[in-house]
Amino acid sequence: MPSNSRPPATPVQFEPEFVAGVRELFEHRIPFNALLGLKVEDIGGERVHGRIDMRPELVGHFVHSRIHGGVISACLDAMGGLAVMAAIGARHLDEPPFQRLHRFSRLGTIDLRIDYLRPGIGERFLMEAEVLRLGSRVASTRMSFLDAEGKLLATGAAAYIVS
Repeated sequence: MPSNSRPPATPVQFEPEFVAGVRELFEHRIPFNALLGLKVEDIGGERVHGRIDMRPELVGHFVHSRIHGGVISACLDAMGGLAVMAAIGARHLDEPPFQRLHRFSRLGTIDLRIDYLRPGIGERFLMEAEVLRLGSRVASTRMSFLDAEGKLLATGAAAYIVS
């Protein structure tokens, strides 16, 4: 195995209560995520998937009906945070779901970089995020924003405070 490769992750199977709690927190309890219409598609221990449906309120360029760059940035930031939530949940599987969900109260973005690659035009957009490193105080993530066919429109990298 090359020195820069990570060993394959052991798949994490979260309890339905934990997944429902994360989904409730992410989609409904964070008002800005609800305003954007962010939806959780899949939660794994190191990778998460989400989606957002295009709406007139999200347009940034009215002539071309492109999604606003700020919406893309906010979505990628939120997905990076979701990936960190999942990684924290996976790290503490020995705790009950409610206790793991409480660990997210201190999570916050400390650095965010977005690269816009193509215009965001479409009816639906997909997002994925993965945790590159989960430390005791800081987590690093990588995120992708794609069109419905899977074409990469933007990428992101972020760091989050976790303690």
